[in-house]
Amino acid sequence: MNQQLAGYAPAPVTARMENHGSAMLKVAMATGQDLFARAGSMVAYEGVIQYEPNPPAVRQIARDWITGEGAPLMKCSGDGLLYLADYGADVVVVHLDNEALSVNGTNVLAFDAQLQWGVERVKGLAKFAGQGLWNVSISGTGWVALTSRGTPVVVNCGSGEDETYVDPDALIAWSPNLKVKGKRSFKAASLIGRGSGEAFQMAFSGQGIVVVQPSEDSTDRLRARG
Repeated sequence: MNQQLAGYAPAPVTARMENHGSAMLKVAMATGQDLFARAGSMVAYEGVIQYEPNPPAVRQIARDWITGEGAPLMKCSGDGLLYLADYGADVVVVHLDNEALSVNGTNVLAFDAQLQWGVERVKGLAKFAGQGLWNVSISGTGWVALTSRGTPVVVNCGSGEDETYVDPDALIAWSPNLKVKGKRSFKAASLIGRGSGEAFQMAFSGQGIVVVQPSEDSTDRLRARG
C-alpha cells in the first residue's frame, strides 16, 4: 500500500509557495515570514504554526472587502509546511517582483504578509454599477496564490490597440495598469441559457495580462459598495 501511495507524498521544498497537485498549495513557513491566507483554507500542516483569524491589521485595511463585513483572512506564522486548498479549486502560484496585481477577493487564497495590499475601487465602471466595483490590489515582491474554478487562461492584452472583453463572473485577476471600462450589449441569444436581458462585460486595453477561469461563478464577486 505504501508503494501505491508513494506518488502522492510531498515533494522536496523548492520555493516559498508551490503546487502539490493542481488543487493544493504548499507553503514553506519560517519565522519572520508571515502569511495571510483565506480563513478555513488550511487542510494540513507540519511543524509549529499559529493562526490568528481576522487580525486587527486586516480589519483596519479591509473595511470595504467584498462582503462588507471584514476580510475572510487569517494570519499564519511559525515554522513548518502549510497546506491550503479551497473546495478543490485549481491553485495558481504567482511570484511578484516589484510588480502589482489586481485580484477578485474570492480568488485570493494566500499571499506573503510583507506585500502591500488593499481594497480599491475599479476605475471606469462606476456608471455601470452605480457606486462602482471593488477589488483587491497586491503589490511588491513576494508570493501570491490564487484559485480558479478549472484551469485558467492568461490573456496577454498586447499592444493595447485591441480590447479584451471578459465576463466579470469569470474574471480572476489583471494587471492594474490596464485600462478598464464596461460594455453592455443586448442580443436575442442572451435570453437563452443562464440569464436574460442585458449582458455586461469588462473591456481591458493596454499592456498587461488578464486571468480568466472557465467558470461563471455565481457568487457576489465584484459587489457594488456605497
